[in-house]
Amino acid sequence: MSDAPPATVYLVGAGPGDPGLMSARALELVALADVILYDRLIPDDALAGARADAELVFVGKGGHSPSVDQQEIERLLIAHARAGRETVRLKGGDPFIFGRGGEEALALRGAGIPFEIVPGVTAGIAAPAYAGIPVTQRSIASAVAFVTGHEDPVKAGTSVDWDSLAAFPGTLVLYMGVGRLDRIAGALIAAGRAQDEPVAVIESGTTGAQRCIGATLATIGERAREAGVRAPAVTVVGAVSALAGELAWFDPGPLAGLAVAVTRPRAKASPLARRLGALGARVVQAPVIETRALEGPAIEPAPYDLICVTSPTGVEQLFARLALGGLDARALAGATIAAVGPASARALAQRGIQADVVPERSVAEALAEALSGGGWRRALVARPLEARDVLARSLRAEGVEVDEVALYETVAAKLAEPVLAQLAQCDYVTFTSSSTVTHLLSSVGGPQALGTARIASIGPVTSETLREHGLTVDIEADKHDVDGLIEALLRDAAGDR
Repeated sequence: MSDAPPATVYLVGAGPGDPGLMSARALELVALADVILYDRLIPDDALAGARADAELVFVGKGGHSPSVDQQEIERLLIAHARAGRETVRLKGGDPFIFGRGGEEALALRGAGIPFEIVPGVTAGIAAPAYAGIPVTQRSIASAVAFVTGHEDPVKAGTSVDWDSLAAFPGTLVLYMGVGRLDRIAGALIAAGRAQDEPVAVIESGTTGAQRCIGATLATIGERAREAGVRAPAVTVVGAVSALAGELAWFDPGPLAGLAVAVTRPRAKASPLARRLGALGARVVQAPVIETRALEGPAIEPAPYDLICVTSPTGVEQLFARLALGGLDARALAGATIAAVGPASARALAQRGIQADVVPERSVAEALAEALSGGGWRRALVARPLEARDVLARSLRAEGVEVDEVALYETVAAKLAEPVLAQLAQCDYVTFTSSSTVTHLLSSVGGPQALGTARIASIGPVTSETLREHGLTVDIEADKHDVDGLIEALLRDAAGDR
């Protein structure tokens, strides 16, 4: 065992579901962590800022996979800290509100491990707020009680005092317990709570899938069943629930209630996932590939009168190779810069370079056509290792001396078991490259694992690969970029097929 002191463990609240509610400190720690042990109910985008080499360990409970034992979670936290690895325990909501953060903190203290608590916005406040329900309101409710609904109120030995809660002079906010609403409501009514008291159940609060079901204490169980309410959900008992009709403000968006899988690398998926979430989708992050920079010498652009980039990652790695030689954007001033599509052009623009040639279609064939007859002498094509040679072959056919430089490779990324289970339940699965197709199907065992999901492709090359693997392409973007893919999804979801 090392004599070095243990690293710190951070017990971090990720908030109730809206990524925008994660604290600055939470985002900072996710970006710095060596290891992240995360729960099921964290925001879709919560891990987007994690380091590429960080170890991400799912330890959530519920879903379609076996739960991780709490003692095993605590053992992992202690082991990673003793190994000198900065460790984040990322929890939905707040770690100290029905999150077992106190138990984990005690285990760490007992093992001599330093820890830090990072509070998060709890669902019991945020979900009602997004539904237009203030849990306290002057003259209506001056107190609020947070209660776990996980315990059955009619079982022997329950630790929740339902009789006292029935007499509580304020709002009750119940976490979990959607399946026990009849019994909970019955226990409260039997103990003297008014059966006509307003109640609201908020499902998937603060996310695009949010919905609010209103009723009375006597009818809420039946209403929730009729509406098919599922966890995660919080229940608000009290007069403030009636304010939802007046103060509701949150619009879930046109993709509300739909689950959309994003198969891009986690670092690249963030813009697509964020926009889908803003439109109301429940985003299932399924990063089946990751990009890895290839080692190589510095690039000297002086000999080239044409430089072609075929992806935003290619732009990033091109500038990394320029930097090896002490060069920056100014070194490209003497060449014509061609980008395969608007995403690559935007990546260039972020580095101060305006692309000279950007075809309307984001495919190598379109770029080759746009460059045809240009009279180029020598060209550099910056590409991934596994790229097609369409562009280089076309240029060479016109007598251009072409140097192809492979700057990065695409490798498989292992999907967590909970993600694999969720894929079969998705309404849409999006594919943004041929490599996402091959690696996803390899991970899940074939097309049948995607269930009845509609297949959305970013463009014709990806669509061709999908068909080669036996999948029907339901949606293909007209513009072969993220914007085009989202537009196609919106049209399809609206029934414009």
